[in-house]
Amino acid sequence: MPMRRTVLPCTILAALALAGPAAAQRGTEVLNIGIGGSVTSVDPHFYNASPNNSLSMHIFDRLVERDALAQPYPGLAESWRVVSDTVWEFRLRPGITWHDGRDFTAEDVAFTIRRAPNVPGSPGGFGGFLRAIERVEVVDPLTVRFHTAKPHPLLPTELASVAIIARHAAEGAATEDYNSGKAAIGTGPYRFVGYRPGDRTELARNEGYFRGAEPWARVNYRFIGNDGARTAALLAGDVDVIDQVPSTDLARLKRDNKVTVSEVQGLRLIYLVMDHSRRGEVPFVSDNDGKPMATNPFLDLRVRRALSMAINRQALAERVMEGTAQPTGQWLPEGTFGYNPDVRPPAHDPEGARKLLAEAGFPQGFRMTLHSPNDRYPNDSKAAQAVAQMFSRIGIRTEVEAVPWASFSQRSNRQDYAIRLSGWGSVTGEASYALVNILGTFDREKRTGASNSGRYSNPDLDALTERAAATIDDATRERLLREAVKLAMDEVAIIPLFQLVNSWGLKRGLRYEARMDERTTAMATRPAN
Repeated sequence: MPMRRTVLPCTILAALALAGPAAAQRGTEVLNIGIGGSVTSVDPHFYNASPNNSLSMHIFDRLVERDALAQPYPGLAESWRVVSDTVWEFRLRPGITWHDGRDFTAEDVAFTIRRAPNVPGSPGGFGGFLRAIERVEVVDPLTVRFHTAKPHPLLPTELASVAIIARHAAEGAATEDYNSGKAAIGTGPYRFVGYRPGDRTELARNEGYFRGAEPWARVNYRFIGNDGARTAALLAGDVDVIDQVPSTDLARLKRDNKVTVSEVQGLRLIYLVMDHSRRGEVPFVSDNDGKPMATNPFLDLRVRRALSMAINRQALAERVMEGTAQPTGQWLPEGTFGYNPDVRPPAHDPEGARKLLAEAGFPQGFRMTLHSPNDRYPNDSKAAQAVAQMFSRIGIRTEVEAVPWASFSQRSNRQDYAIRLSGWGSVTGEASYALVNILGTFDREKRTGASNSGRYSNPDLDALTERAAATIDDATRERLLREAVKLAMDEVAIIPLFQLVNSWGLKRGLRYEARMDERTTAMATRPAN
């Protein structure tokens, strides 16, 4: 992708001035990125959502990082080791400084671990990654130990999702202080310049980054929620990179000699979540006369199975997603740790679904509204419309209400919806991430179920997940995770639809390292030569 040279606003010039003379020597290349999902905050601990995490990676680092294939490698920690069954020791890199020049130390790590699970107003936070840690011990400025109640072999993998923040900047700060830039001081490859909600975040290169300065002096990280507008912006040269390439445009972009496409099988599951938080009347569900129902139909396993059997996943993948997704009956793609080969996509069986509904006491079905975001996942509202038609064919008359992600995410996490279309990316590349966060019982103290918006709860599944997490032997842990996958899917805790293939479009002259975790970053973008 050729870069456009522009006159830099004063805020950018000021930020570059802080970086010193090296910035001028490296030029003022600008990279414009158009993303399909809205960033809802610069606070790296506010919301565990892919757009927020992608932005966070520019400003902040983690003790452990993950590469494009979701494999861990050293980050702010140069090494780690097991001291005992319940103690992990991490050695920090020397010489790392924050964007304001202060030294990075173990005290910052300890502060981060205290703060990350406890952000006020968070619609879905990071507590699940830190649930095993009972105590943080600062041994010296470059050594920190994590004490756990029981063995926890996944700790380094889980810490790869937690951004480390500066204690001196964040102590007493609120999420708004990150959005204004006051607390947005990291160690990452880019410095915060400005944030406009629903529009863009502006970043400037960190010339002192410990891995070496990035090629882009300035990055505009823009939200372009409309699929057609995102493609048009790429073709017009308004942006250099886009993510979530619309399936309707994919073939055309692959033929265009001014554009290249980068793809990889992703870790993102698109699925349906049903309300388990109410025993009685559920909003947006009624009988066929429009009267509220006395009991929650989703608590009946037969109803959940009927809904799943009503869905033609192959048709969704081929017609709605136009080949950019794979039908699935679980949350991980084949080849990942914990994938259960015995759990196949449920067969499309409308007649069997109608029989189950009759057995559950709904021979004539009922009425409901399926909620969906309309600007978060590829073809999200289209997929919801197709699923609603499939439900209607088995007697569950279903309307769709699709709303912007910023509104949807808040309402979904308040359990405002009866049934909703959602997505989950298992960025750890193994099964426990979803088991803890979207299928584990919601419990603030135990830090489980942080993104369990339907409030499904199964003590047997929780116990199996806990056993697996504490099992050091890999083979035994994988067997337990496979058991948990089967248990959750037999229970229809969620209804998996399909797994996305991640794609990025970029101008000819640039290359992009496609990531399984779907993170869209300037760091993955390089000149082709």
